[in-house]
Amino acid sequence: MTPAQNSQGSQNSVKTLYGGAQNRRVTIRDLAAAKERGEKWPMLTAYDAMTASVFDESGIPVLLVGDSMGNCHLGYETTVPVTMDEMAILSAAVVRGTKRPLIVADLPFGSYQEGPAQALGNATRLVKESGVGAVKLEGGERSLPQTELLTSAGIPVMSHLGLTPQSVNSMGYRVQGRGERDAHELLRDAKAAQEAGAFAVVLEMVPAGVGAEITRSLEIPTVGIGAGPDCDAQVLVWTDMAGLTPGKLPRFVKQYAQLRESLGGAAKAFAGEVTGGTFPSEEHSFT
Repeated sequence: MTPAQNSQGSQNSVKTLYGGAQNRRVTIRDLAAAKERGEKWPMLTAYDAMTASVFDESGIPVLLVGDSMGNCHLGYETTVPVTMDEMAILSAAVVRGTKRPLIVADLPFGSYQEGPAQALGNATRLVKESGVGAVKLEGGERSLPQTELLTSAGIPVMSHLGLTPQSVNSMGYRVQGRGERDAHELLRDAKAAQEAGAFAVVLEMVPAGVGAEITRSLEIPTVGIGAGPDCDAQVLVWTDMAGLTPGKLPRFVKQYAQLRESLGGAAKAFAGEVTGGTFPSEEHSFT
């Protein structure tokens, strides 16, 4: 291979978002470039250093420290009780456990609704204390002042539209954007978020056609979660994706493993050997 060919190969690997260059963090400019290339990319949630390291090694380019931690990590019934302290601690753990992914942290309920100044203070904390590369907040036009101030201060913002779990008490869990009027409002919100400086928009539980239309209409990437196959990226809560979450899952979830069954089997095997007196054996004992 000639030096020119080697250089071209190196450039191509840098330009590939999934499985690309490993010598630096993914940035929002990388996501914008992927949009221009038409490259789709995956995003997963993460809440601890060890799990995050697995996803890093798997090539996942963006990890979200979501307020979904309330449901699947902290034992809350909804995302609403999640605090800034909890978000800061777990975000820092994910940052420490990774080298390459862009780490995006949610601004939890109550941490930005008072206005732009509150949003800036809490987002700054996540950037300075936890080391995240971006924050995510819910809402379109209602959150534009927050988005504008954060982006002007140099803090990248990912917007979240459609089903917004922090509004569960008023919105409930149902598909958003059905009907021409609601679809138009969702598109307007997405364009407003882009205009305010958001680098990406999450679309949750919206009709596939609406997700496709918004994706075509925006210059920034869309991240779908129950928004159809035409979004630029797809995200899942990792415990849903890996089959660790019990009970009925949303329609948009596909399970790629049965981790709850595997982990339960391992725990039962361990317990059986302890109660049966076969663990620890000589192999696992000191002399």
